[in-house]
Amino acid sequence: MPELVHLPADGPAEEMAAVLERDGALILDDALSPQAVADMVAELSPYVAATPAGRDGFTGVKTTRTGALVARSPAVRQALCDPRIAALCEHLLKPNCERWQVHLTQLIRIMPGQAAQPIHRDRWAWGAHLKGIEPQLNTIWALTDFTAENGATQVVPGSTAWPDDRKAEPHEITQAVMKAGSVLVYTGSVFHGGGANRSETDRWGLNLTYALGWLRQEENQYLACPPEIARTLSPQLQDLLGYALGGYALGYYSPPLGAGEGPELVPPSFALRGDAEGARFGSTQDLAAIGAQIRGS
Repeated sequence: MPELVHLPADGPAEEMAAVLERDGALILDDALSPQAVADMVAELSPYVAATPAGRDGFTGVKTTRTGALVARSPAVRQALCDPRIAALCEHLLKPNCERWQVHLTQLIRIMPGQAAQPIHRDRWAWGAHLKGIEPQLNTIWALTDFTAENGATQVVPGSTAWPDDRKAEPHEITQAVMKAGSVLVYTGSVFHGGGANRSETDRWGLNLTYALGWLRQEENQYLACPPEIARTLSPQLQDLLGYALGGYALGYYSPPLGAGEGPELVPPSFALRGDAEGARFGSTQDLAAIGAQIRGS
């Protein structure tokens, strides 16, 4: 059986990126302090308790999935902006986009008696339409210990280049066994799935994922964290949620005002900060980037 590589959370980003490119997944140990874990659990517990279980074998009939975590939890906001994960997003995603963004936020609670989730790829959120690029970087932060008995995530290291119809054999699958406070980092292309919970306790995993800025997000952040909430956040987090142009002329809008009452062709940040950027499409950097692409084609 293969094993996932464990690295110190504060180790060199280059080493993490190399393992991620080779295996498609790795574990960063002790990424959160016990206090940070406790804060997240305290903030999210009321929402998790009120979340109904799934209704099928994929979402899990004894699994709950609680979303809108940016709007609900200040502690989650900190994890979402973790500079160690940001460095991996820069390495993995930035070569194929002008900026990357939040894809989803979800607390996954696997309860006792839940069967193993079917092995899959998260990039299938966009179907099988994307070829030749990695669209996604994912994290699952352990808010409880992840054990082989309580549903530690199943992972198939080295499966990123497999065809979509390739089935993992039992000897090719391992589990992300890790202590609370550690984080599983994995790509959208690696095969994986939730484990079976044969224990008597819940397994809590904080699933925070990122994607190329020109793709539709799995969790609609404009509804999960609408402008009235998003404008209270830092500009960094606002942009990360998608309140920024995904590239030149990608995501602009015209405020629906009366004739002459406002600007035209503004970026999404205008809804939060009144930032019209001269009432044009993207930034000068975006324009320069698209110009370079045209000249290079």
